[in-house]
Amino acid sequence: IRATVPTEIFTSLFGPSLLGLGATLLFATILEVCSEGSMPVAADFLLRAGAPGNMFAFLMTGISTDYTEIMALKETTGHWKISLFLPLVTLPQVVLISLVLNNIH
Repeated sequence: IRATVPTEIFTSLFGPSLLGLGATLLFATILEVCSEGSMPVAADFLLRAGAPGNMFAFLMTGISTDYTEIMALKETTGHWKISLFLPLVTLPQVVLISLVLNNIH
């Protein structure tokens, strides 16, 4: 990301604001990557955008909204309601903690 997106643009899109948090949640949902690949991106949220809450949101939202995780729960339990419970329960908690982290920083 550092090679293609200037710091000013990255900060304006993913900075420690409510809009930046929303963009981070959307970005993490679309771009769910493995743990090794997500750490450099998460570091950019902290170091370039100055948003520790967005870093937390990126790391947690990716796994909470991962299609394969949701499908594994559906196959294991046999019910869509239970499998969709994962993002419905975790995302509000992620947003709340992210807002707190962004305001503490």
